[in-house]
Amino acid sequence: MMQKNLAPQILIALILGMATGIIIQLAASPEGIIQEYLVSGLFHAVGVMFVAMIKMLVVPLIFVSIAHAVCSINDITQVGRLGVKTFGIYLGNTFFAILSAIVITLMVAPGTGANLGHVDQLVRSGQSELPSLLNMIINVVPVNPFQALVEGNILQILFMAIITGVAIKKLENHETHSVSNAISLANSVMMKLIGMVMSMAPIGVFFLTAKLAATLNGSSILSVLSYVLTCLLIMCLWLFVIYPVLIGLVIKRSPLVFIRHTREQVIFALSTASSNASIPITYQTLIEKFQVPAHIAGFTVPLGATINMSGSAIYMSVAALFVANAWHIDLSLLEMGTMGFTTFLLAVATGGIPGGAAVSTGVLLHTMGLPIEAMAIILATDRITDAGCTVTNVVGNTVAGILCSVGEAHPEADEDSSTVSERAAIDADALPGKPDVC
Repeated sequence: MMQKNLAPQILIALILGMATGIIIQLAASPEGIIQEYLVSGLFHAVGVMFVAMIKMLVVPLIFVSIAHAVCSINDITQVGRLGVKTFGIYLGNTFFAILSAIVITLMVAPGTGANLGHVDQLVRSGQSELPSLLNMIINVVPVNPFQALVEGNILQILFMAIITGVAIKKLENHETHSVSNAISLANSVMMKLIGMVMSMAPIGVFFLTAKLAATLNGSSILSVLSYVLTCLLIMCLWLFVIYPVLIGLVIKRSPLVFIRHTREQVIFALSTASSNASIPITYQTLIEKFQVPAHIAGFTVPLGATINMSGSAIYMSVAALFVANAWHIDLSLLEMGTMGFTTFLLAVATGGIPGGAAVSTGVLLHTMGLPIEAMAIILATDRITDAGCTVTNVVGNTVAGILCSVGEAHPEADEDSSTVSERAAIDADALPGKPDVC
């Protein structure tokens, strides 16, 4: 079980880390011993090691949890239905995130009057081909399964895990029962490993945030404050209004309960800036805080960490419109539609790794014929905007997991079943009564 006092510990570590980094940046020379040996040495090493420990678990967790989820489904036809439902929720979430980002950014108009340059409308011929959705679908099937595991290609790992689970279910004999038990045991081992690593989260968060605060380039951020604030405004709208209200309506609880139950995810995602690294804590949050069945959480969380990128969609949409404003480029309605579609494809294809949205933004600017030199500004502010982007992605993954569990049947209890909380699906009456305090 996730430690109940982990959230305040992580919050304290976050505050202490930020304070330490700010003091170092104000008091120490950028070229001095403290920056070289403490910030770039100790802080960097411990932070990287902590994130590496989390990422070490990602590939085996995805494969085992997906295979276990498929094996736990009584009716194998549910796999296709659950998959369609999950994809629909993820893609709908990304679509509405792009739409809201475009509308709000057009209203706020960040970058207007920045005078960063001018681009002649007639020479905007740098557009490249749109990302190929067909190739992305074709590449889901791995040519070399071992290479997919080594490279951490999540979509290919998901495909292998699903067909492995389906094959196990279709055997229908004693060997199937033995293999299913082995997969279940492996899943329990992964959960124990996650708990062990997460117990060290306060230490990792301290060193990660201390390095971040000690190396932040404040002057670059202030020069494009309107862009940063617009990004954060839209992300906060989704995090603290849209998501909580939606889930509050679904599970008949106060939106504040949702915010409270996801606070550990928010703090952890801020520290790691990685959707993939946040897979374990998202998995635990769904099962332990929202009582989502383990087989549904195991199916939706790894998939969502790859394609449920509402935060990345907001990041790219705001960045592209900011660049257009700052370089005095008027985008037509058709061009904004093209931008939205391209952003949708890029958001789905963006990996859940730190800086993934910034890389995709560069592709978007080139595709739209916008000045690629604007990437200097995007990268200078990426440490702040990418943190908000990751939090929105991660919390959005939790929302999708809850929505996917609505109306799903309970797996039948067996003699060695675990706690009822791991098997309870969420419906309109699943969480009655007074909000919990955790």
